[in-house]
Amino acid sequence: MNLPDQVAEALLAPLVDQHCRGVRRDDLVRSAFETLIAASGTPAPPGTTHFDSPIGMAVRRWCAPVLGLEPHVPPAVYLARRLELGAAEVNRLLLRAAGVVAFLMDGGDEQDVLSVAETGRLGGAAADEIVRLERIEEEIAADGLPSLDYLDRLAHEVGVRASRCVGFSSVVAYRCGLDFEPGRPSRGLLLAAAGRRLADPKQPLTDPVLLRHLLWIAVDVARERALPIQFPCGNGGDRPHRGDPALMTAFIQALLPLSVPVILLDCYPFHRQAAHLAAAFPHVYVGEATTAVLGELLELVPFHKLLFGSGGAGVAETCFLGAHNHRRGLGRVIADRLESGDWSAADAVRVAHMLGSANARRIYRL
Repeated sequence: MNLPDQVAEALLAPLVDQHCRGVRRDDLVRSAFETLIAASGTPAPPGTTHFDSPIGMAVRRWCAPVLGLEPHVPPAVYLARRLELGAAEVNRLLLRAAGVVAFLMDGGDEQDVLSVAETGRLGGAAADEIVRLERIEEEIAADGLPSLDYLDRLAHEVGVRASRCVGFSSVVAYRCGLDFEPGRPSRGLLLAAAGRRLADPKQPLTDPVLLRHLLWIAVDVARERALPIQFPCGNGGDRPHRGDPALMTAFIQALLPLSVPVILLDCYPFHRQAAHLAAAFPHVYVGEATTAVLGELLELVPFHKLLFGSGGAGVAETCFLGAHNHRRGLGRVIADRLESGDWSAADAVRVAHMLGSANARRIYRL
């Protein structure tokens, strides 16, 4: 791409990765690595490999040089180099090569995954936590409390976690779908749902009444502390049609007077619906879906409503490739806009900074 120098510099500026999860801290055999780069999270069918996929090709092309290899090395050579360097060094090299100034992580406490603090240290960046609401509930449900104590503890713990995070996230789309009732559940419905939940607390939370209650607890806390709430949407879970963010329009409307920012993530193939919501509601934002639709999003979404997020998880390659693909994809879109005369170079610089970091800094109050 032939871009003006100031535009190229803006694309290379440090990013705020507002959507990522932890990566593995241990050395990985091939089967484990392939599972972690697969969207399905499952092994490749017999006789095939997940390296024969867009991300598999990208690992060999773009990640290999970061680890000191030639581009396009065979998978076996790449994985041998990974083991030779060791997981800590691989994570350090790839996370730093991503050019990220702040990681905002949907963090857990898994022993084999880097913590928020470790990710920041290895990546040479700041790191803050996005608190997953359903994870809070599942920890509390496992304690076997009576229903009233369970409900009180939910409200208390969400408030406590808010004091050390920069935002909340909810996977309600994958647990019951985004077509949930928008209002707060009644006390009677809530007590009945709590009783059912505590009779089998080891299962993931899927009860729509409790999920809705958890969301409204988070809304109240988020309003008080000026925190955003992320909603992964899109083609995930076992009922992908229920991940369309348009299904939660009534809930989004209910939050309008409260000024709680709603960030729609992973929206493909429903990115047009997400774009419409961001254009229609002042408190709705869109995390980049895929670079393949970035140009379309930039035709539909106000530029101050679109945020970069790598979506990285499992292995550091995904974080690096998310940042790399963002810069390449946005560069192509900008080159097209400049060539057509739709944007000036100054416009392109401003948009690159907004998407890469400025929007996230404003919304997450970094």
